[in-house]
Amino acid sequence: MKLPTSAHASHPWRIHDLTRDFTVEDVWSFRTPGAGPDDFTLMLAAMRTLGGLARQSLPSRFLFALRWRIGALLGWDKPAAGIGQRVASLRDRLPGDLRSTPPGLDDDRMPLKAVYQLDTEATRELANKTVHTVMHLGWVAGANGDYELRMAVLVKPNGLFGRLYLAAIAPFRYLIVYPALTRQWERAWRERDRAAEHNEL
Repeated sequence: MKLPTSAHASHPWRIHDLTRDFTVEDVWSFRTPGAGPDDFTLMLAAMRTLGGLARQSLPSRFLFALRWRIGALLGWDKPAAGIGQRVASLRDRLPGDLRSTPPGLDDDRMPLKAVYQLDTEATRELANKTVHTVMHLGWVAGANGDYELRMAVLVKPNGLFGRLYLAAIAPFRYLIVYPALTRQWERAWRERDRAAEHNEL
């Protein structure tokens, strides 16, 4: 479910101090019935096992494949346009206490790379020729008392080209990508026992 930007801005997340030059593009919530305050890492594990790109809907996979193809043809995703080259990583901005914590697990299949992970929030980032994107995941109490996952997408477009790119892909995000992601991540929570068994192997 789409939420107003205030749902992210009003919560005292650590990410706020690191992204004052970013804009909140989207805020989304994902239902996790029966979840408690200590289940954030369980949800992240379920998402890694059952929520990856290969399990997304066919339209979403097509859009991502098309995006990567276009990016390869136009050079949008070259290393020179990425983290550590065109833009500095958010990890360079971390205060000492966050810098000393493990950033979270990275996966070669996942283009967004870990910045930090805490008990109730985790952050990943991606940069290319169009935009520097931050995905923030938070764990909050929902209206019915169960905890739920919140995702905020923060962006810093690369000039006019980046702003036009974000405007062009917005309909696809809202009509295809986010609804499919909602179904996938909420299903990952429901099937979390299978994810836990997989991680123990």
